[in-house]
Amino acid sequence: QVQPVESGGGLVQPGGSLRLSCVVGGIIFRWNDMAWYRQVPGKEREFLASISSSRDIYYADSVKGRFTISRNNDENAVYLQMNSLSPEDTAVYYCNRPRPLLSWGKGTLVTVSG
Repeated sequence: QVQPVESGGGLVQPGGSLRLSCVVGGIIFRWNDMAWYRQVPGKEREFLASISSSRDIYYADSVKGRFTISRNNDENAVYLQMNSLSPEDTAVYYCNRPRPLLSWGKGTLVTVSG
C-alpha cells in the first residue's frame, strides 16, 4: 500500500515560515502530479496546491502568494514552503497524488501560535 510520508511541521509564531516535505515511494514519482492538502479537526480536507509532472503549478486562493510548492523527482519528494503563517493556517498537512488518490499518510501538524 503506497502511502506518502509527510514531515516538517511544528510550532511557529504568526508571520513565521515552515517548509514541509513529503516522500512517496512505490510509484514512478516523476510521472505523477502531486498536491498538498490540509485538514482542521471537524472540517473537510482542503486543497492547497498542486504541481504536475511537467511542473505546472496551481494554488488555492487561500495560500496564493504565501505558499510555494516544488518537487524533486530524484528524491521522490514534494515540498511546501509556507511563509507569512497565521493562526488560521493551523492544521494537519498532507500530500497526495490527486488522481487517483493514494492512501492518506499520517500528515504533519502545523501549529501557528504566539
